[in-house]
Amino acid sequence: MTEEFFMREALRIARHAEGRTSPNPLVGAVVVRDGKIVAQGWHRKAGTPHAEIHALNMAGELSRGATLYVTLEPCSHFGRTPPCARAIVDAGIKKVVAAMSDPNPKVAGRGFDILRSAGIEVEVGLLEDEARKLNEAFLKWVTRKLPFVTLKFACSLDGKIATVGGQSQWISCEASRKFSHGLRDINDAILVGIGTVLADNPSLTTRLVDGKNPVRVIVDSNARIPLDATVVTDKSARTIVAVTSNAPPEKISALENLGVETVTAGDGQRVDLRILMHELAAREITSVLVEGGATIHFAMLQAQLVDKVLAFVAPKILGGSQALTAVAGAGFDKLSDAVELENFTVQQVGADFLLSGYVRGVSP
Repeated sequence: MTEEFFMREALRIARHAEGRTSPNPLVGAVVVRDGKIVAQGWHRKAGTPHAEIHALNMAGELSRGATLYVTLEPCSHFGRTPPCARAIVDAGIKKVVAAMSDPNPKVAGRGFDILRSAGIEVEVGLLEDEARKLNEAFLKWVTRKLPFVTLKFACSLDGKIATVGGQSQWISCEASRKFSHGLRDINDAILVGIGTVLADNPSLTTRLVDGKNPVRVIVDSNARIPLDATVVTDKSARTIVAVTSNAPPEKISALENLGVETVTAGDGQRVDLRILMHELAAREITSVLVEGGATIHFAMLQAQLVDKVLAFVAPKILGGSQALTAVAGAGFDKLSDAVELENFTVQQVGADFLLSGYVRGVSP
């Protein structure tokens, strides 16, 4: 077995906790002795032991003289838990192979310094690209103080998200809808515009068994959301309503009395989405799934806040010049202003096709 094999195993097990560790990163670790994995562990939730601690505890005395493969630089500071770098030294590990250094200013090479000072051999960079993709949300949040934003929509082959009569359920197939609920499960928050709430009164929860409901963020400049809206009354998940300073104070008070958080993002006619993203990041929301409607889609793209786009395309043609498209708003005047995607992939999901890519020039 090769070093790459052991690191891939660490990356694989790190995903066991996908959507559960925020604001911490996903981390996997394996202890290898005499060419065999003798222990492994992954970080499960913020405030609980890190991946290295789980692996070292499992290995026990087998850690002495062994090699530790870990997907991210071991921490060096006291945060919610004690530093892992010191525990690695105490366990008698001989060599540490890390996929990447931790850009968190509280770590940023200090973990490696502790290991090297104790005489432990350190190698960094094995499968770094895969490790960065694993933690793309954490990396953006910790370095730029912004959440990683995924724009997701389902449309027909001709780009419509509803018929000319307004019917939208269901354009995508059941497999695509299940996939979408999986996206809600692994993202910290789901964001929609007030138009979506007024039109559909959605719950914006995850329908998966043992699924995690994301924080629900409603962009609602003038606080038009009904007090009996599902996202206000069902208590299934935390709800944040983003408004401007023009929103009626009495409506804000009524929402807050019902347990809804409000965030004032700007004093113009519309919510300043960049201010809102910084406010969400300050609340330790590291990833946001944007699910509608078409106007908010364009606004997020225009503000250059989207990192990744996921489009479920159904093999249906709806037609209709007045039928809603996936992205509306004012639109871009010139082709040179268009949002371009890179690292583009296509996969089949049930009867649909999932097109995904990263926004060029925006992703971390």
